[in-house]
Amino acid sequence: MHHLKSNIVLGILGGGQLGKMLLQKAADFNMNTHVLDPDENAPCRYLCKVFNHGDFRDYDAVMAFGNECDILTIEIEHVNTEALYELERLGKKVYPQPHIIEMTQDKGLQKQFYIDHNLPTAAFYLVNSKEEIRKNRFPLVQKLRKGGYDGKGVKIIRSESELADAFNEPSVIEDCIDVDKEISVITARNTDGDVKSFPVVDMLFNKDANLVELLYSPSELNIEIQHKAVEIAEDLIKSLGMTGLLAVEMFVTKNGDILINEIAPRPHNSGHHTIEANAVSQFEQHLRAIYNLPLADTHTLSAAAMINLLGEKDYTGTAVYQGIEKALQSGNVHLHLYGKKTTRPYRKMGHATITAATTQEAIQIARQVQSALKIIS
Repeated sequence: MHHLKSNIVLGILGGGQLGKMLLQKAADFNMNTHVLDPDENAPCRYLCKVFNHGDFRDYDAVMAFGNECDILTIEIEHVNTEALYELERLGKKVYPQPHIIEMTQDKGLQKQFYIDHNLPTAAFYLVNSKEEIRKNRFPLVQKLRKGGYDGKGVKIIRSESELADAFNEPSVIEDCIDVDKEISVITARNTDGDVKSFPVVDMLFNKDANLVELLYSPSELNIEIQHKAVEIAEDLIKSLGMTGLLAVEMFVTKNGDILINEIAPRPHNSGHHTIEANAVSQFEQHLRAIYNLPLADTHTLSAAAMINLLGEKDYTGTAVYQGIEKALQSGNVHLHLYGKKTTRPYRKMGHATITAATTQEAIQIARQVQSALKIIS
């Protein structure tokens, strides 16, 4: 077990909102935090002890940063893993481990891992160019192997005539699934191998931006399906032998099958509600896991809904938050504004978590907040 010494330096690669919320919890533990981010106005800038302005995709920048740290973690996957392998070799603790970060950077490697470990996922094949897409099974989903996030890098191709618009890069081609629900389970494992999971959350997507817009907890799925989803997430984190927090996004099909869609080995948008609605937040659980402290109980304290606050679609520029007063009159509204300087269409600028007696009431208030609070420039 680690002693929680304040001279242990925790380095976080990435200075966005996930890092910011991680730092808010790290402050409660009096952790010594350093952050590396290419944006000098990153949300983390004034919350960490030391802010390094540099690119987490650059080998030399990550090596120089890592040399100052004892434990390294990430709030974004798109980091230089070669540097992390080398830092690990030099005795630094890197959690999640570099080979896991490398795997999650490539959707093809992720899919292959599920197959190799008997974990359920949609049928797929891999292509290197759009010419290789088979013409006999439409509709299909094309996902770029690398670089996609928040719905970018995903296309649904409904017929042969739409193949012209397909990505011409290495991709995963999946069957279109008859999805009934999209859910997420966040699970955590410390270096002792203890595992604890958060209850299932149900997610609703914004069709225009193709990213999660609203989620609510507890889930409305029947309890057997919820248990199965948690079991799949725990099997996955154990198969990976991962230290840290793992978000597992899954599809539930019309006939009740659960299929892994994709994973993120870090705090995740689908766990933001845990700050107010659960016995521990995802951010604290991640810190406990990487410091090898006992994992906390995760049970739900209250029904909740979380709404992402996205930049309005016709605005790019310095962010202005309109309607906060009205939004805060709606009920138990917990507002988190990320402090990103610039807004642009559908950019995640903040979130609000609403705690209520029932999920339906929480969702209703979340929609009121969404219509009251507009992020413009």
